[in-house]
Amino acid sequence: MKLESPNALAQAMRQFFADHLPRVRGMSPHTLHSYRDTFKLLLRFASSQKKQDVTLLGLDDIGPNEVLGFLQHLEDDRHNTPATRNVRLSAIHSFFRYLATGHPEQIEQCQRVLSIPFKRAHTRSVEYLEYHEVEAVLAAIDRAATRGRRDYVLFATMFNTGARVQEILDLRPRDLQLDKPFHARLVGKGRKERLCPLLPATAELLRAFLSEQGIESNSRERLFRNYRGEPLTRFGVRYILAKYCNRAKQGTPTLGAKRLHPHSMRHSTAVNLLQAGVDLTTIAHWLGLRVPR
Repeated sequence: MKLESPNALAQAMRQFFADHLPRVRGMSPHTLHSYRDTFKLLLRFASSQKKQDVTLLGLDDIGPNEVLGFLQHLEDDRHNTPATRNVRLSAIHSFFRYLATGHPEQIEQCQRVLSIPFKRAHTRSVEYLEYHEVEAVLAAIDRAATRGRRDYVLFATMFNTGARVQEILDLRPRDLQLDKPFHARLVGKGRKERLCPLLPATAELLRAFLSEQGIESNSRERLFRNYRGEPLTRFGVRYILAKYCNRAKQGTPTLGAKRLHPHSMRHSTAVNLLQAGVDLTTIAHWLGLRVPR
């Protein structure tokens, strides 16, 4: 016989997503979406295993055995990497830590779920672009086209700031200071803000882009958008970068041997700053990293 009614799970999940994560933990919308996706998959899996509707699932229906089965399902059926599996498990751990405080009668179940270890994942070295390769990618963009001019400004700003792709996607015109001293206000992990210097050439590109798009400098709308007028996504940026890298590798063959993605631009900025003689402390501040001791 179940210790809790099915509504107990629904109530705990609602409080977890509506109050605990955004208000108590202060998590970003991006992290909330990642957690939400994890539980969509987990609930579907549990529903399939228990052969009952998702709305009838209770707290006892998602225990350590179900979680272990779900993790195996991710790797075997969805072909997720150990790194992705660990991201999903981290979200599940977070929920069960929260659950233990509100449902002490479930604490043994919570402890057993929390004891499920992360899997050691092989970490690949992140590729980066040498300066001449960055120039080749930028030169491959057709700036005669409206979309090409957007792409040029996007990648020039990414390379200048070394911003995480989500930081660039969240950039609003009001976050830009395009009169001296030029800088962009970036919101990073944990909603930490930093001011990142902009090169005069980057500031001029951004000024021209705002003017061409008819965007007010104090606008709160996201700066970079797709052809439908919707904010660009991480997948969109990845697709655009791959397109220009593929085009540029014809004249710069070294690009063809590299596995590049938007985060590569961030590493490229760090490496090029280091090669230019910038000290590690300044680079850490520039990228929004913990200052090395």
